[in-house]
Amino acid sequence: MKTAIVTDSTAYLPKEVRERLGIRLIPLSVIFGEETYREEIDMTTDEFFAKVKQHPTLPTTSQPAVGEFVDLFTALREEGYDAVISIHLSSGISGTYQGAVTAGTMVDGLRVLAYDSEISCMAQGFYAMEAAEMAQAGRTPEEIIARLDEIKQTLRAYFMVDDLAHLQRGGRLTGAQAFIGGLLQIKPLLRFENKVIVPFEKIRTRKKAVKRIEELFAEDAEKGIPLKAAVIHANQPDEAGRWRDELSARYPHVEFFISYFGPVIATHVGEGALGLTWYQP
Repeated sequence: MKTAIVTDSTAYLPKEVRERLGIRLIPLSVIFGEETYREEIDMTTDEFFAKVKQHPTLPTTSQPAVGEFVDLFTALREEGYDAVISIHLSSGISGTYQGAVTAGTMVDGLRVLAYDSEISCMAQGFYAMEAAEMAQAGRTPEEIIARLDEIKQTLRAYFMVDDLAHLQRGGRLTGAQAFIGGLLQIKPLLRFENKVIVPFEKIRTRKKAVKRIEELFAEDAEKGIPLKAAVIHANQPDEAGRWRDELSARYPHVEFFISYFGPVIATHVGEGALGLTWYQP
């Protein structure tokens, strides 16, 4: 059985990784006024941050239309694929996964298995990369899905934002009332829980937030088992690089990546966001 792997643009996988592993991309979009840009296609992350600085109002975001999924799945069937595993950002913050489910029922002669990563960014990218490696090795869709469920058991991700207002305004932060109120300069740690973004701990400074993420990471990293991890940043490449180098020196048994919050997710987390995700390969 020939299985294709699809993911959406919010996995923020580098183009060379997608090409090497044969991962197909379906983009989400950011909308500035009347102009729509498909991230990773019409607009790079650097272009996004430059445009945000020039634009008076923040952009909005939109998921792919069901028709775009139908077109992609139909093309994959024509290429000779028997099955598609379509891996998407959390259904708790976007309708993208549901769009894949719906489109899957509209394409005959192709088995479509939509998968809810229940997260986003490089954490979602890890699912897509593992799935693609297994598909290239000829594993069945059932085996791939079983492995993705296994990853879900060990995958962790924590991030902080410079300004909670973006997440609040976009309606992407759940249970945050305790953090708002007053003019506290807090840098709350956030995570995905039950498919939505929730506050994890209240922390006063960026430095302390980074230290707390390191402590959470150490709980797994100090066991000495192999891990894959990614530092994820919103337009903070130098800080992300330094942090990766420090962690890499401390934990040589962990394979580290640097990734980023691209346009769609950066619209909600804002510039300056920083996170760490990891799992047991």
